[in-house]
Amino acid sequence: MYGSLQELCELEEKSGKPFWKIVQEDDCREQGITEEVSFEQMRAMYQAMKDADARYDEKLKSESGLVGTEGKKMMEARAEGTLLCGDFIGKVMEKALKTSESNACMKRIVAAVFLSLQEEKGYSEEKMVEALFVAAGIGGVIAERAFLAGAAGGCQAEIGSASAMAAGGVVHLSGGSAKEIANAAALALKNLLGLACDPVAGLVEVPCVKRNVMGAVNALTSADLTSAGIFSKIPPDEVIDAMRSIGRSMSEDIR
Repeated sequence: MYGSLQELCELEEKSGKPFWKIVQEDDCREQGITEEVSFEQMRAMYQAMKDADARYDEKLKSESGLVGTEGKKMMEARAEGTLLCGDFIGKVMEKALKTSESNACMKRIVAAVFLSLQEEKGYSEEKMVEALFVAAGIGGVIAERAFLAGAAGGCQAEIGSASAMAAGGVVHLSGGSAKEIANAAALALKNLLGLACDPVAGLVEVPCVKRNVMGAVNALTSADLTSAGIFSKIPPDEVIDAMRSIGRSMSEDIR
């Protein structure tokens, strides 16, 4: 597992291999598997994301009654053309709600963004799997330098990290370099620094599900900023370190 995004950027420059391939090779070393097996494992994860989206039950509510049916409402609003954000962002919001209502967790933000982009742009499944490796690489560095669990670092560690992972994957899909991937991740994470983990009734439902919508859209804006040549004044690894510092400073009551 790599300890910094800077290290991954330097490896891409020195080896000529893309960010995703460097991450995949590390995965192969850790698991003792071939590149083919590693790729198929990640492909299966992407298929699971597709399946979760396809299985959405528009009538189902959680046992608490706090979440459910909102994905359908967003779908209807998108169909009616009433969204100020437009159809594509509406689709991302819709998928973030649908997948989150089933299980609010980090993979849902990545799923909402990636599935929407594939539908919109027609990327091959192979390209989407590459993007998942990029997301995994970013997540791995964050886990090494800080944390991914809300209980350890607040919601910034979950929604923020997932948004950063998705942002980096989007930049890869757009043909960006490792430096650009790391920058998008930094911008996304910076936007969510300090976010407290405050689930109602101790359930990962409210405000978690709607925060996944925010995290998904934040990933896209961070990728677009990067594509426009706008870079973080704070190095990506320092942003992750700041998230760790903020998380440790948080009272246990809000994480």
